[in-house]
Amino acid sequence: MSPDRPEPSAPTEARPVRILLVDDHPLVREGLRSRLQGEARYLVVGEAGGAEEAMVMLVSTQPEVVLLDVGLKGHNGIQLAQTMLERVPDLRVLMYSMYDNPEYVQRALQAGARGYVLKDAPAGEIVAAIDAVAAGGTFLSPGVSKRMFRSQQPRPILSPRESEILSALGRGESSKQIAKALDLSVRTVETHRQNIKRKLELEGQAELIRYAVEHARGLHRDEP
Repeated sequence: MSPDRPEPSAPTEARPVRILLVDDHPLVREGLRSRLQGEARYLVVGEAGGAEEAMVMLVSTQPEVVLLDVGLKGHNGIQLAQTMLERVPDLRVLMYSMYDNPEYVQRALQAGARGYVLKDAPAGEIVAAIDAVAAGGTFLSPGVSKRMFRSQQPRPILSPRESEILSALGRGESSKQIAKALDLSVRTVETHRQNIKRKLELEGQAELIRYAVEHARGLHRDEP
């Protein structure tokens, strides 16, 4: 590491925290930069849209904090975080993601990230996350913390039929399609869906489908 690299420190008005933004969506970077530039304690020193550019900017801009997208197109953001930290061990990486999957969060923290904040979080939460990691602490979005806690709880065992229906939901099949394939009534399938939600403590159909996709189909090829 270069001897003239600024030592990480807590945010101060006298010396703003140097931040590098890494996201493959220009509009997202523009929105982040606009929000952060309104804070005197931050200095956005660079932006990158991909892994190679990010590594170049890491050297040329010498950031203290990197706000890094988990789902970079064509690259794994969590692996990039690990590579950056191998290059600059005292770097503070804050993962920025649309995914609240506990597995991603755990992998990010294992890679050395100091925090994980969701893209749909209020602007104030993103600022709080940057403040926390810049000061040497950690930060998890409340929604992420909730899902991680729930993922660590023992899951009740689903019946074979419930597991079968969960897998079908993960493949994108409707209740009508599942009923036809399993020779059941649609009403019976809907009852099984309600039982699965109750056992897994899932709130609403959207969360059920998301759980089914994550656990029955596995990680999407474009995700980390």
